[in-house]
Amino acid sequence: MADGSELLAALPPAQVRLLAVAPPGRELAARPMLATLSEGREFSPRWLFERKWDGVRALAVREADGVALWSRSGRRIDATYPEVAAALTAQDRPDFTLDGEIVAFRGGRTDFALLQQRMGLTRSAQVAASGVTVAYCVFDLLRLAGADTRRLPLRTRKSLLRRALAYRAPLRFTPHRNEGGADLLAAACARGWEGLIAKRADSRYQPRRSTDWLKLTCSQGQEFVIGGFTEPEGGRSGFGALLLGTYTGPDLRYAGKVGTGFPAPLLVTLRARLDALRRTRSPFTGAVAEPRARWVEPSLVARVEFAQWTRAGRLRHPRFTALREDKDPRDVVRERAG
Repeated sequence: MADGSELLAALPPAQVRLLAVAPPGRELAARPMLATLSEGREFSPRWLFERKWDGVRALAVREADGVALWSRSGRRIDATYPEVAAALTAQDRPDFTLDGEIVAFRGGRTDFALLQQRMGLTRSAQVAASGVTVAYCVFDLLRLAGADTRRLPLRTRKSLLRRALAYRAPLRFTPHRNEGGADLLAAACARGWEGLIAKRADSRYQPRRSTDWLKLTCSQGQEFVIGGFTEPEGGRSGFGALLLGTYTGPDLRYAGKVGTGFPAPLLVTLRARLDALRRTRSPFTGAVAEPRARWVEPSLVARVEFAQWTRAGRLRHPRFTALREDKDPRDVVRERAG
């Protein structure tokens, strides 16, 4: 059984010299590389373009003691996605670390609301009863056969990744295009995609947010920390609106409120979670002009789409799209296009 070392030995000598002995897979999976929001639409041939997935980031580690899946926030999630763990266990290669995204498809499009029905489930009976099929779309290789591959150029890492694994459901290799820009993004949006990720083809894998990876989105939206809520009015149940913020250093800055986009059942279940997080003082830095506010510990993260930011730093026409259980609130900052 080939462990992948033969793929590494076939690299050009200059790239072989970039390899190092890899630390344990858990260390490599501790902090994934993150993309920076961008409004750029013209790119040189030094860039390649991948589909932007709408799912849960997952780093996969296979070592001698088995397979582990880790979320972006550092939680073990292999019990939630056992079919992914099983597919990685079945690979001939005994030692690797992967980066990718777990998604659920509906009609050929990724559907985060559908994926949410699997998130947080850890019992096999619950997972089976959900009826939700997932795919693990892998796009990067951090370790292979005991070697740290992060210093290799991205194009080389993707070539190794394509050849290192056998791709059968639920595993998918994320292909790329070598040319892209405004026309490719428009085509992606017309197909119902979230957008594109533009990546510098010669870039190394860096465990931080980097401008070597750029998010080109079809709509404006990002994650926000929930710091409070308002009471419902009229015949509405649960709550009226969520009070949102982003971090600037240690300070949670108020960004406005969102009161639309909530399915009726979520209004009730989320209200119960908010009540369990109640606190007497605002978690936001500075005054919030919301006289009927109820404050909560800033431990929940919401994904919100919106038209634009106002000059005062508030959201215009926001709409709730999902809770993001996989995101650490302390990592939520205002995303600014580069």
